[in-house]
Amino acid sequence: MNNFDFPIITRSTYTQKTANRDFFDAGAAILADKPATWTSFDVVNKIRNLSKAKKVGHCGTLDPFATGLLIVCTGKATKFVDEFSNLSKEYIAEFEFGKTTDTLDVDGKVIDEKPVTDLNAGHLRSVLDTFIGEIEQIPPQYSAIKIGGVPLYKKARKGEKVDVQPRMVRIDALEIQLMEKNIVTVRVKCSKGTYIRALARDVGEKMNCCAYVKNLRRTMIGEYHVADGLTLDELKNWIQPIHATY
Repeated sequence: MNNFDFPIITRSTYTQKTANRDFFDAGAAILADKPATWTSFDVVNKIRNLSKAKKVGHCGTLDPFATGLLIVCTGKATKFVDEFSNLSKEYIAEFEFGKTTDTLDVDGKVIDEKPVTDLNAGHLRSVLDTFIGEIEQIPPQYSAIKIGGVPLYKKARKGEKVDVQPRMVRIDALEIQLMEKNIVTVRVKCSKGTYIRALARDVGEKMNCCAYVKNLRRTMIGEYHVADGLTLDELKNWIQPIHATY
């Protein structure tokens, strides 16, 4: 249910032809399905350029390699970015056990490999159960968290390793969906601020090997589902005709 005084643009509502520049400046929240390789800011800039809105912001960063739901607010709706960002998140992730990378994801360079000796559903389930609830998590070195005003990933790219303090996050659900050799697909429901890459790292350590995120898709933010999100092509096809006469 939309409890805001501005529209939520979804797959079922985007076909309306009444939107114009004033529409976006008055406020709208757009459910976008971010493609791989795009940054969250790339999507924001694309929507800003298409809509001509004066203010555009996203509600919760997705890493470039990840896909899935990104809520983008325009105009007066940007005042509610924090409200959207604070909602719980759901992800479908592939953890590959037996190796890890410097970024803890598929875009990084492999820095360690260990034999996988006890990867079975029973053992993995018992390990995953230890992560349910409130846990301490150390963010990855490659993250946007700022230390001394500088994002960690910039320091990491220079070879600097920073002592990052653990943060409290909450894991509400952690379910095995598929196991194929050393790759396990899991569904994760968690709080704001949870790093799935860090979760893969920590699960790998408890499994006495190592792990990284091979694939990641955000499927939900609060009650909003990626199935209702618009692809960039759909957004372009909807927004572009609005300004054809400008």
